[in-house]
Amino acid sequence: MIITGKSLSRRTLLRGLGTALALPMLDSMTPALRAAATTSGKAGAPPTRMAFVYVPNGIIMKDWTPATAGANFQLSPILKPLAAHKDRMLVMSGLAHKNGRALGDGPGDHARAGATFLTGVHPKKTEGADIRNGISADQVAAQAIGHLTRFPSLELTLEGGGMVGNCDSGYSCAYSNSIAWRNETSPLAPEANPRAVFERLFGDGEFYDRDTRLKMSRQDRSILDFVREDAASLQRELGKNDQRKLDEYLYSIREIERRIQTAEKQTREGNDQQLNPQIAKPSGIPVTFEEHAKLMFDLEVVAFQTDSTRTITCMMGREGSNRTYRSIGVPEAHHGLSHHLNNPEKIEKIAKINEHHVELFGYFLDKLAKTPDGDGTLLDHSMILYGSSLSDGNQHLHHDLPVMLVGGGSGTIKGGRHIQYASETPMTNLFLAMLDRVGVKPESIGDSNGRVEHLSDL
Repeated sequence: MIITGKSLSRRTLLRGLGTALALPMLDSMTPALRAAATTSGKAGAPPTRMAFVYVPNGIIMKDWTPATAGANFQLSPILKPLAAHKDRMLVMSGLAHKNGRALGDGPGDHARAGATFLTGVHPKKTEGADIRNGISADQVAAQAIGHLTRFPSLELTLEGGGMVGNCDSGYSCAYSNSIAWRNETSPLAPEANPRAVFERLFGDGEFYDRDTRLKMSRQDRSILDFVREDAASLQRELGKNDQRKLDEYLYSIREIERRIQTAEKQTREGNDQQLNPQIAKPSGIPVTFEEHAKLMFDLEVVAFQTDSTRTITCMMGREGSNRTYRSIGVPEAHHGLSHHLNNPEKIEKIAKINEHHVELFGYFLDKLAKTPDGDGTLLDHSMILYGSSLSDGNQHLHHDLPVMLVGGGSGTIKGGRHIQYASETPMTNLFLAMLDRVGVKPESIGDSNGRVEHLSDL
């Protein structure tokens, strides 16, 4: 590596055998960054990132929606775990996905919910290869600014599933199991295995075969072993503050790697089968849903921190998910419970699942808020959308959707508010407004008819 004029390139990598370790933002990168404008339009400013976090099967809306609109709203029961981030939060009511409705196609609301979430397009009802939907908002961004990063986008999930076959009333599994669509016929399969994500982020494209990876995990070897010489060389060129930042970053990478190795050991020893005898997990996927979620969120933070990508989608579950949540006292299947028929006990359990998802999302926000990025934090320079494409899972409603946007958007978003939009406002109008903030300005997405207002002020 070469540092010219005491300026370190933002694209500097620590290299070793099969390894290409991107770096976080360092003080010594600032002179180099001043020479080029970013997507925010300001020379030297950190880029603005976007993440879309999807939850399946709808929400108990009475426990989600704040009682009042405006800046003085009180957090609802489901949103209370995010109290620390209220000033960065925009809760949005009134948004809809009309193309998630049957429109003459009969049953299949879960498949349509997943398909429309980021596209706003009514999917073709088919379980064959002739699937048809629309390009998703994340991929509109990826195709416009993805060349600026190592990866145009990352697609992640906490619940794997196939992309073929019939998953919902005559709809292909592709509609339920992916929210990212490169074009109208090409869904992007999300990755559920943290090991695979780790290797994608830190491998050089020729990262070890399966036997070598297995041997390394059993020997507790680290990817950092292969960049040790390069890291030591860089450390000698850095100032004290950057040395500290690099040490903290490398430590965080090693901690993530240790947790993945622990998960691999547990699956080898069959611990996951003792807890979930009917669920077979590939090596690298943690035993518990909670640890799986935290690992994936940590990898998302690192992806943003190193500017490896600026666009991420993450499904906390596939649409129609029947995951159980024994850790919070809900042994029944999620989807089955969502058809609660107004049974108070079932409603209470769904609300517990909803709150649990939000708690884990809060872990992600905490990490973003604690990660320095230029003159602020990753959360300051990000837009993190959380929500579902169903409101009432019992009735399969596609209007007044549960949606919140968290983060500063590089100074373009004013949080701490509950915004009530007119009923049936297309959710795609929100996507257009978000894309504006990363310098991407499509004329339309799906059923959009304009851009939502009031993200910056009332």
